[in-house]
Amino acid sequence: VQLQASGGGLVQPGKSLILSCAVSGLSLDLDFYAIGWFRRAPGKSREGVLCFARKAGITYYSDSVKGRFTFSRDNSQNTVHLHMNSLTAEDTAVYYCATADSGYGCYMNRMGAAEYDHWGRGTLVTVSS
Repeated sequence: VQLQASGGGLVQPGKSLILSCAVSGLSLDLDFYAIGWFRRAPGKSREGVLCFARKAGITYYSDSVKGRFTFSRDNSQNTVHLHMNSLTAEDTAVYYCATADSGYGCYMNRMGAAEYDHWGRGTLVTVSS
């Protein structure tokens, strides 16, 4: 499985940005998997932002992004998107997408980063005026 994240850049506070993660080696429509977005802000530890578990039908959002970020899938392009709205400086980070072959790693109330097998290279999001 290979993942390629894209869409990062400089954005003003309050604005929106969409990140994409193109997936190969795994069918978003047919396979059982978990896919997640993580981020690492400068000087901080990695944070799980949101995830989707196809078999369980779970979509989890961390408290820090709930109500502002949403997840979508484009099965025809085998790509997932992270829609980020009302961005603040605290959202500045390198964002990564990752998949878990087991289908685990995405639960109702948490993400298990250690359960993700494949990671893409990150894309930098900078929120600044």
